[in-house]
Amino acid sequence: MLIGFFFVALTIALTVYGQLVFKWQVDLAGEVPTGFGEQIGFVFRLLLNPWVISSFAAAFLGSLTWMGALTQFELSFAYPFMSLAYVVVMVFSYYLFNEPLTAPKIVGTLVIIVGLFIVTRSS
Repeated sequence: MLIGFFFVALTIALTVYGQLVFKWQVDLAGEVPTGFGEQIGFVFRLLLNPWVISSFAAAFLGSLTWMGALTQFELSFAYPFMSLAYVVVMVFSYYLFNEPLTAPKIVGTLVIIVGLFIVTRSS
C-alpha cells in the first residue's frame, strides 16, 4: 500500500511540475501575435522549448505513475488525491507568479482538503 501512495505522490508532483513549468514558459514567451502565421511560429517555438518539452514528459511520466497507483488502489479512492495538485499549484503560483491568494481560494482549498479527508476515511 505504501508503494501506491508513492505512485500517487509522484503523479501529483509530476503534474504540478508540468503545470508550473508550462505557465513559466508561456509567460516568458510573451503576448500571442495577432497574425495567423506568427501565431503558428509562436506555438512551434513553445513546442520546441526544452522546458515545455519537459512539461510534456512530466505529463507522460505522471500517466505511468498513475497506472502504478491504480494497480494498488481503487480509482474512487485514489482519484480524490489528485485534487491536491490544485492545492499545490495554487500555493506555488502565489509564490512564483505573484498570483493573488484570495479568501475564496483559501476557503475552497480548505473544502478540498476536508473533502479529501472525508472521502479517504469512508473508503
